[in-house]
Amino acid sequence: MNMTKKLFGALRPNTLNKAQYPAYTRSIEEQYVQTLLTNTMSNTFYADQHELLSEAEQLHHEMANTNSTFMAKAIVFARNEGFMRLQPLFGLAVLSLYRPDLFAKIFMQVVRIPSDLSDFLTIVSGLGRGEGGRAIKRQVNQFLSGITEYWAIKYNGRGRGYSLGDAIATAHPKPQDLRQQALFRYLRGQEANLDLLPQVQALEQLKLAATESEQIAWITRGKLPYETVTGAIKPSKAVWEALLYQMPTFALLRHLNALQRAGVLDEKSHLDYVVSRLTDQQALRKAKILPFRLATAFRQIEHVELRDALREAVELTFDNLPQLGEQTAIFLDISGSMEGHYLETGAIFALAMYKKTQGNSLFWLFDTDVYDAKPSRKDSILTQAAHIHTRGGTDTGAAVKKLIQERRKVDQIIMITDEQQNSGSPFYEQLKRYRSQVNRDVKAFIIDIAPYRHVMVPDQDPQTFYIYGWSDTVLSYIAQTIQEYSKMTEQIAALNLD
Repeated sequence: MNMTKKLFGALRPNTLNKAQYPAYTRSIEEQYVQTLLTNTMSNTFYADQHELLSEAEQLHHEMANTNSTFMAKAIVFARNEGFMRLQPLFGLAVLSLYRPDLFAKIFMQVVRIPSDLSDFLTIVSGLGRGEGGRAIKRQVNQFLSGITEYWAIKYNGRGRGYSLGDAIATAHPKPQDLRQQALFRYLRGQEANLDLLPQVQALEQLKLAATESEQIAWITRGKLPYETVTGAIKPSKAVWEALLYQMPTFALLRHLNALQRAGVLDEKSHLDYVVSRLTDQQALRKAKILPFRLATAFRQIEHVELRDALREAVELTFDNLPQLGEQTAIFLDISGSMEGHYLETGAIFALAMYKKTQGNSLFWLFDTDVYDAKPSRKDSILTQAAHIHTRGGTDTGAAVKKLIQERRKVDQIIMITDEQQNSGSPFYEQLKRYRSQVNRDVKAFIIDIAPYRHVMVPDQDPQTFYIYGWSDTVLSYIAQTIQEYSKMTEQIAALNLD
């Protein structure tokens, strides 16, 4: 390729986005990380689930053909750092076709819990591969060798996709001892020695319990998970109280309304316990709760103390985010296509980052116009995010254009968007103007939280960095990149799979 064409030709838009506006195509590695970390398999503003699924399948195969090693690393990263499930499992199924060695190396890092295994086997079957062949059966066997009673009663779920019993029937694992043999038989719906399986025995006795006190006794004795109990009996207030003290943090968050409706939180000791759990920073980090889950709970709950606890939980979630320094411009897309989880999560991300800035930093909202969000570093993230709503069309260049008009110097621009511009001046055009007229060294960070593969800035721009996903973990990459000047894809490529 002619050098001039290589350097300058690629800086012109070379495709159209979903809104039929000029856009760019970035590297396949960037597109792949975006697909894994946004994880979208449901309808969005610009695409339905069938279109997104088809595009994802094409990209998984293309990535496996092009750079299977990077693919494996990206899948592991997305599952464990980005907290995504379905797209990494989809990628794992495709990878097994091309690189059985890499597939085997990362299987246990991606298939973490029985529901992962169920979805993985469903995907393999959906791809027309039946049971998947020997390479897959070997890994399924390895996973099944580690099945516990807790997993057995929590996840077996006969009749909903691939159960653990179905997986055992498919892979034919050899039990290592009499207890595992009993567990496998139970999961297959066969007669088993339950004296060897006390937790399973507690569940079966719960189903037969005639009184509330008997139910609570078996729940407590077996330390039965709430999913198992609610599937076996209709919980009373006393049963919910018994379940409360053994619920994981994520389950607690999901069942706040149920606990409140049952009257459990009317008792101060129970309420205090819930609040302490929701504001336990270590527990929140361990549970890997995505920020929008907290926002959803906040929107659904009316209880004053619980809403305060959720406000504190979000602050704690982002407490370890590194400082972003002075003169940072944060722009949040509030166009109509950001409606729902995109805006809910985007607003939380933007406010969390603003709190990590100092000095003359700013936080603007934009659609086809620009609005000062009037942020506070002292008010809670959730309270402020609740006041941010979607508006009209999308002009991604509007906020940078305003910076130019005001001759306002910033060191980094951070934009949270789905990148679906449909009017106005292109972001990259305004960014180049800003660099030539105000600050030639400004860095731009685009946090893309949508799965669309067309972008606003070409690969060739060395001062623009793309970051993808829904997890608070991805935000730390901004601070790291400010210091280290490396792309997210470069950091993923440096991962060690062993």
